[in-house]
Amino acid sequence: MKINSTIAVVGGGPAGLMAAEVLATAGFRVTLYDAMPKPGCKFLMAGKGGLNLTRDEPLTDFVQKYGRNAQFFAQLLKQFSPNDLREWAKAKGVATFVGSSGRVFPKESGAGRLLTAWLQHLSELGVDIRTGYRWLGFTADRTLRFCNQQGEEISIHPDAALLSLGGASWPQTGSDGRWSAILAAAGIKVERFRPANCGFEVAWSSFFRQRFAGAPLKNLTLITESGSTAHGDIVITDYGIEGGAVYTLCAELRDKIEEQGQATLYLDLKRDLTEPEILERLAKSRHKDTFSNHLRKTLKISGPLPSLIKECVPSTDLVDLKSFSGLIKKMPLVLKAPRPLVEAISTAGGIAMVEINEDLMLRKLPGIFVAGEMLDWEAPTGGYLLQGVFSTGVAAAHGIMHRLRN
Repeated sequence: MKINSTIAVVGGGPAGLMAAEVLATAGFRVTLYDAMPKPGCKFLMAGKGGLNLTRDEPLTDFVQKYGRNAQFFAQLLKQFSPNDLREWAKAKGVATFVGSSGRVFPKESGAGRLLTAWLQHLSELGVDIRTGYRWLGFTADRTLRFCNQQGEEISIHPDAALLSLGGASWPQTGSDGRWSAILAAAGIKVERFRPANCGFEVAWSSFFRQRFAGAPLKNLTLITESGSTAHGDIVITDYGIEGGAVYTLCAELRDKIEEQGQATLYLDLKRDLTEPEILERLAKSRHKDTFSNHLRKTLKISGPLPSLIKECVPSTDLVDLKSFSGLIKKMPLVLKAPRPLVEAISTAGGIAMVEINEDLMLRKLPGIFVAGEMLDWEAPTGGYLLQGVFSTGVAAAHGIMHRLRN
């Protein structure tokens, strides 16, 4: 193995940082280049709502969250599993715990402390981190070109390079997708970027929007037209809806809108009751109660829900109790569009999987490897997305070592 080989890691997100650590631990000389003033900007953003690193569930269930790329990630998770990720965080001084939903979080600290410890460890391993270096592309002989903070063009020719430049969401963190044009010009197939883990637009009335934007809807079951389900909470926004349960179904809903111009998402507002039980409760005399009060007393439906029902269901459907009971279990909500790419937590699209080999090296550019959201895959938040990014970084590092070993 050429231990003295020089390796360039381009991009300081979780995938790039993880690959740099694996390579440096193995004794390679690693230089990491990042366009931002400090590596890990998107990692810090991901940790603002609580750093959900991974998830504690059987791997057979875990890999299914990667959809059409489930088999690909099944192999990657063998190299770096959710348990491996927890042990890795522990080695950085950050213990984790499993929440009631199976999500894994740091016990006492968030992304900031973990990133600081991580960068310190990389420094101790001898990784040379250079910030303010924007990647410009490469020449015919695979020389990498950068523009530094002073506006000067810098060229390097490493023995191998890893590109981990992210997708096209949260461009303020440096993940702007500009690299796609560079690789496309080099003959690499790049699938168009689409929003993932995003909110969806609903044509709320002005009253409903002004009255309830920001309000949560708790303990729902969401059902797509094909029957896919997700459980949890969503949030009413001034443009529509967002939240973890929505993100779980994002890919299917987005694709449906692209095909048909809109998608219907059904809400089970009382997942703890059956339709006959709902009918029995609704059949109780209303006396002089208003519609909202009757729902509150019989079904404990309150807050935004009575207005949401009126917003989504024609008034004629509220008269027949049997029909109305069915609507409580499957209330239709019409989604008009996903939110723009720049607002999405992550992206679908990127380098087509056919362009890489089993070591995550570009087939048309030997010695150039890719990892993270540059690849065309997606997964919901809740631990699946970050785990996938980390695991691709480890796999690409192993791929580089495999190439340089020969």
